[in-house]
Amino acid sequence: MTKLEELSALLVNEINDFKNGVEKLEKITVQIKEAKIKLDVTEYKSIIEKYEQRMESHLLTIQNFENRFEKQLKQVKIYTTWAVLVFFGIIAVCIVFSFFLLKTTSLT
Repeated sequence: MTKLEELSALLVNEINDFKNGVEKLEKITVQIKEAKIKLDVTEYKSIIEKYEQRMESHLLTIQNFENRFEKQLKQVKIYTTWAVLVFFGIIAVCIVFSFFLLKTTSLT
């Protein structure tokens, strides 16, 4: 019977150890669920702010370039329209003058 008593005592000890282990795990899971991880994002915030400032300055540069480009396009369009009209006007005058010369030379 002593063997049976030893085995039952050993089994009771193992059950108690298992129960204690389960209780410890339950406490740890509760602590894990309640624990809040706080991230330190100040370094990332400063990096993002610097990036935003650089992007704003680039956007301003691009907008200034677009404005200057639009102004130059408007000026070029005005000059080319004027130049084209003068060019065709001169060609028309030359053609009329040539016909006039042809008529006067053929009459004489």
